Amino acid sequence: MTWLQYAIVAAVACIATMALVPAVKRLAFKIDAVDYPSERRVNKEPVARFGGVAMFGGLICALAVIVVGVAFFGWHFPLHSFVEHDISYPGILAGITLAFLVGVADDIFDLKPAHKFLGQIIAAAIVAASGLLLTDMMNPFGHEQLVFGWLAYPITVFYLVAFCNVINLIDGLDGLASGITAISAATMVVFAVITVRPEATFFGLALVGICLGFLRYNFHPASIFMGDSGSILLGMSLGVVSLFATTKSTLFVSLLMPIIVAGVPVIDTAAAIIRRARQHKSVMQADRGHIHHRLLSEGYSQRTTVLIMWGWTAILSICALFITEMHGLSRLPFICIALGVSAFFVIKLNLLGPVLQHHYNPRPATGKKRANEQFNAASGEVRVHDDSAK
Repeated sequence: MTWLQYAIVAAVACIATMALVPAVKRLAFKIDAVDYPSERRVNKEPVARFGGVAMFGGLICALAVIVVGVAFFGWHFPLHSFVEHDISYPGILAGITLAFLVGVADDIFDLKPAHKFLGQIIAAAIVAASGLLLTDMMNPFGHEQLVFGWLAYPITVFYLVAFCNVINLIDGLDGLASGITAISAATMVVFAVITVRPEATFFGLALVGICLGFLRYNFHPASIFMGDSGSILLGMSLGVVSLFATTKSTLFVSLLMPIIVAGVPVIDTAAAIIRRARQHKSVMQADRGHIHHRLLSEGYSQRTTVLIMWGWTAILSICALFITEMHGLSRLPFICIALGVSAFFVIKLNLLGPVLQHHYNPRPATGKKRANEQFNAASGEVRVHDDSAK
């Protein structure tokens, strides 16, 4: 495929998404797929949360352009993947579609977390069964090749489900998830061009296109949210793009590239898991400790917060490209930059601060211990613990 053909695919994805958004907004209000103002939400008025439908429509239009181009205009598109086994492209599309439909169901019916998680696992399993797998890599501590064998299937499923959830969790402000996904996908497109991966280049540009088209309506003040239909779609699609971009390479640093590129949502998700576990809360329980919440509490506006997080993602993405394309000690400065910038934000925003509360606010007493404390309190023998002294 030529650059003109790639540009056509990206433009169609962008324009189709923009064209579909108004109709999707009307549909969302008809079926009550709407986010109403609440304590946890930043929107002050009802906003449609069905934007993923427009994004999926843009993606399908981009796929249709590829099919028409190959069938009637002589476009070249590989019938087989560059990985060891042939890939079923319809199977991959089926997995992405199921992931999208799980998000649609959640936008309409508010699925239980367990049901949504199960749907993501099934969708990821369909993609893995289609042949797109993390099959092997070079041992980073030696020279031998590590072949995953049958473990390639659960590893790939875990990888894709993780991408679904990190994008889902970062979707908390207008334009945040779509912008981060666009930057990440664009970086993977550059890597795919360098390493000659046409599937990753095509799909990555289509993903960039739908994100940019959606940002027309989603940047603050947003008139529509992507909802879980959009965040799960973007997460699964970004995972698929990264697999297309890296599965041919067995180099460990190449396999790290998608994780570095998606570093901001990965850090946010990891901090949330640690924070909730240490506070004895369910990992699925929402809170206001995410990176964007911390930036807002520092006094930054929504737009500035989003731009800061976009910038952080861009820095990590640039570093990821240099880390994967350079060798030896020449990688070290970019590793230091990526780690340094991320450490700065983690410390500055006190992302792990709530973890320390675990030591000062232990699990509430139950049973006999609780009864004894209540008796002592009634007897005036319990002293008040003063956290301010710490």
